[in-house]
Amino acid sequence: MADEKRIGFIGGGMMAEAMIKGIVAKGIVPPDMIYVSDHKAARADYLSDAYGVNASVGASGFIEMMDVVVLAVKPQAIEKAMDEVGGKVKEDAIIVSIVAGITIGTIEKNFMGHLVVRVMPNTPLAVGAGMSAYSLSDESSGDREELVAELLSAGGKAVKVKESMMDAVTGLSGSGPAYGFLVIDALSDGGVAAGLPRATARLLAAQTMLGAAQMVLATGEHPDVLRDQVTSPAGTTIAGVRLLEEKGVRGALIDAVIAASERSSELGRIK
Repeated sequence: MADEKRIGFIGGGMMAEAMIKGIVAKGIVPPDMIYVSDHKAARADYLSDAYGVNASVGASGFIEMMDVVVLAVKPQAIEKAMDEVGGKVKEDAIIVSIVAGITIGTIEKNFMGHLVVRVMPNTPLAVGAGMSAYSLSDESSGDREELVAELLSAGGKAVKVKESMMDAVTGLSGSGPAYGFLVIDALSDGGVAAGLPRATARLLAAQTMLGAAQMVLATGEHPDVLRDQVTSPAGTTIAGVRLLEEKGVRGALIDAVIAASERSSELGRIK
């Protein structure tokens, strides 16, 4: 289905690139059917050279042909982007927004009559391990929803949620990779402090976190159950877990998700 559609990205930043990389890597859409508009010529040239897509400064040369239009700009630039392409898209074009905090209602004002899909992806899409949550303006969208889910699943997993949950999604999975990178970096530092070479410590930390995540997904077990399986009485793991609890690591992570969720809500109120 998707390989017959033209996909246009308004904005060629890191998140757009992550989506493009995942889509191209899985062969979901041929590169010559993907178009990108970015305000920097150097960035457009890079995307074209790296992925074989059509990239340019400005969308006027392609916007009217697009079957799916992905709004991929910063929240502060969304009004300008919608003004640029609103009224110029095909009558049946699907409008997909990956702009943090911007509601479906805000986007619909510029794209009346179009299916609007609000998405919160994350950067691991670029390595096929992304997580995307999406909400629809029309729950009876049928094949069009399947098309969107296919595009989003190209780089990982996709889940449909109510739009009222989207700020929480942003705080958890949208911002979550940064939390994961921080944890991996801290564990690496711990390994170095304990005597490991830096490269070895980073490999051990990253692969360990990857393995833990895969166990949760593969087994469906609660993380507490899996943690108990590796936590022997009076052993090394419980000593480390006890210290993490004393330092408030769990509470800090919970607070980080809440803070990011609240910031997403604030961005949605920017006019």
